[in-house]
Amino acid sequence: MIARHPPTDIRDVRFVQAAPADVERGLVGFVSFTLGPLRIGGVTVRRLADSRRLALSFPCRRDAHGGRHFVVRPIGDRERRAVEFEVLRALGLTEAAAP
Repeated sequence: MIARHPPTDIRDVRFVQAAPADVERGLVGFVSFTLGPLRIGGVTVRRLADSRRLALSFPCRRDAHGGRHFVVRPIGDRERRAVEFEVLRALGLTEAAAP
């Protein structure tokens, strides 16, 4: 059973499938969505290496030292799970999103 998550205002979810070679390496595709007044893009849908579960990866840039700086991301784990669940549900992939 999936735990209850805080409500989100996610809508207009769009998905572009990754190339077959990328799918073999776990990249399922790219997703964009509207969250409240913001349009969020550059988010990837990935199949985790150690399971069949799908997860979202949020866009970031790397600095000269290899450090990651997220462009946008949920503010905590609970919020990440809520956004992930709603986006994957909109794509019809909720079974794959279950922990």
